[in-house]
Amino acid sequence: MENDITIAVICGTAREGRESIKAARWVAEFGRKQAGVDIMFIDPKEVHLPPDGAPEDGRDPNYSNATEKADAFYIVTPEYNHSYPSSLKRLLDSEYDNYNHKAVAIAGVSSGQWGGVRACEALLPVCHRLGLVNIRPELYFPKVQTLFDEQGELKPEFTDGYTAAAQKAFDELVWMAKALKAGRHSS
Repeated sequence: MENDITIAVICGTAREGRESIKAARWVAEFGRKQAGVDIMFIDPKEVHLPPDGAPEDGRDPNYSNATEKADAFYIVTPEYNHSYPSSLKRLLDSEYDNYNHKAVAIAGVSSGQWGGVRACEALLPVCHRLGLVNIRPELYFPKVQTLFDEQGELKPEFTDGYTAAAQKAFDELVWMAKALKAGRHSS
């Protein structure tokens, strides 16, 4: 359907023992419940990029296809040393044109009390440079190790608050994605 929106939910790290994968999967599952939304889940462990290189030789065709197909992105990133992981930067840098004039939402994850807010702020200039249009509100997962159970499910005592915040973010992301998609198709 032409009005459907495809959103790529990107997990921000490939690090072993990552707790942020639980938050990223939760965001993706929440997105799948939205009407008219198709979710693609991007795990950097499944994207095969050389450590560094020129754009021509530094791409994964599957990731290139996903970014081209996506109308919007939802980045779920942990905070490492007041910033986002290098694996996320490498992933974002491997594409360029496929991000232009598309919406992006950012969720931060941390083991501490701030929920990755500094990682989210550090991503803003990168998103701007890539031509992504950032939406508000951000979603934060502080003390992530206490939010999810062993199966990766959000604990019941946190469901209402996160459901409300995620709905607000998805409503804004879908609205912006539709507006930008219409603009891309009219030019």
